[in-house]
This record gives sequence, C-alpha cells and structure tokens, in this order.
Amino acid sequence: MAVDHYENFPVASLLLPAHLRPAVGAIYAFARSADDIADEGDAEPAQRLAALQAYEAQLDLIAAGSRCTKPIFQRLQQTVADHALPLQPFRDLLSAFRQDVVTTRYARYEDLLDYCRRSANPVGTLMLHLYGAATEENLRDSDAICSALQLINFWQDVAIDWEKERIYLPLEDLARFGVSPQDIADGCSAPRWQQLMQFEIMRARDLMLSGAPLARRLPGRIGLELRMVVQGGLRILERIERVQGDVFRQRPRLGKRDWLIVGWRGLTR
Repeated sequence: MAVDHYENFPVASLLLPAHLRPAVGAIYAFARSADDIADEGDAEPAQRLAALQAYEAQLDLIAAGSRCTKPIFQRLQQTVADHALPLQPFRDLLSAFRQDVVTTRYARYEDLLDYCRRSANPVGTLMLHLYGAATEENLRDSDAICSALQLINFWQDVAIDWEKERIYLPLEDLARFGVSPQDIADGCSAPRWQQLMQFEIMRARDLMLSGAPLARRLPGRIGLELRMVVQGGLRILERIERVQGDVFRQRPRLGKRDWLIVGWRGLTR
C-alpha cells in the first residue's frame, strides 16, 4: 500500500456500498484525470493551466444547470445531482492542481497545510456528503485525517518529488535542522536528516490521531474503511521510522505482513 494523492478513494473496496460505487468512481475520475493534467506528460505549464481551466468551465456548467459537454463531466454532473454534492470541493481540488503547476517549494508549514486543505481535504468532504454524515465535527476530523495522509505521502515521496524538482518539506524546517536542498539531491542520511524526518513523522502522526475518532463515530462499512485508511497511514510512518527516514534507497510501502497488521488494528483499535 502506498499512501497516494487519490488512491485513498475506496473505488473498488468491498466495504463500499454498491449504490455508492458509481458516485465514487465519478469523483475519482475527475480527481485522477485533473491530477494527471498537472503532473503527467511533457506539456508546458501554460497548456496544463489551460486544460485545468477547461475543467473549471465544466464545473461552471454544472453550477448553472447546463449540460456538460464531456462524458467524464456528464457522469460527475449526474453524481452531483443525485447526491446533492457541493461544488466547492471540486473547485478546491482544481486550485491545488493549478498550484502544483507553478509552485515547487513551501516556505512554512502553514503554507503546506493550506495546500493540503485544497488537495486532500475535499476527498474526505465529498465522501462524508455521500454518506450523509457531513456534520461540522465530522468534517473537522476528516480534514485532519486527509491532511495527515497527504503529509505522509510527501514524507514517503521525498525522492520522487525531488525528481520532479519539488520539495514539500517546509523550507523553515530544513533550515531548523540544517538540511539543504542539496542534501535531498544527495540522498542524505546524516543525523540532521534523521532528526528532520522524525520531526515531520511526529507532526503527521499527531495530526492523524487528532482526527482518528471520526473512524469510531462513523457506523458500519464507512467506519471500518476509514479505520483501515488511518491505520495504513500510521503504518507507513512506522516504516519510515524503521529506516530512520531514509526514503531515498527504498520507498516505504506496505507488504502482506503490514496489511495483516493494518487489518487487525482496524478491527480492534
């Protein structure tokens, strides 16, 4: 298991009620395809931004009650109508994707959290709306879980992001621990790097645990699904700790034994 941008959608999960699978699939298709516009291929930034603006225009059609012109948005339009979904989470996702095109560094942790608010939190918001559980308390805890998952993905993918000329570790944290961008390029495993990564691991874990009560409040399948997601994220952090933050030699992933541990914890914790 990798904690990935949009791979926490339970698209094919046996725990997902059958009547919600088409809706989740439509939301996932929107998020995945828009994310690919921002990240994949060799298009120029201006082309990527124009393509994302075309997505925004389709959302405008949905908001106006006009028929969308592209199949992926026709599915989404029907999903929004069937489940009375808000459009703002979709717009927030597009905002984050546009930021991916033009922003490669984050000065402060607060800046990174603002990105997470738009790149990750909308996923949880939409799922809660699908389940009819979008209370203020649930949305707050969902935001914490989703942001934590996004941070874990960043810590997991430091080396991969560097290849894309991106650094998601806050620059203020690098300076605090005496780590430079060149250290990332060199695959640093010095004590200063280990201390930085332990700091970031603790930060992500604390954020995850602050939202974890949501997984016990939600009943049935959605609660179990969420407990698995939470435990999966926490297990990735344990794997990063085990290699003392050396995510350069081997990207931490969950194997069969980890899955068993995640499953047991999801059922018992």
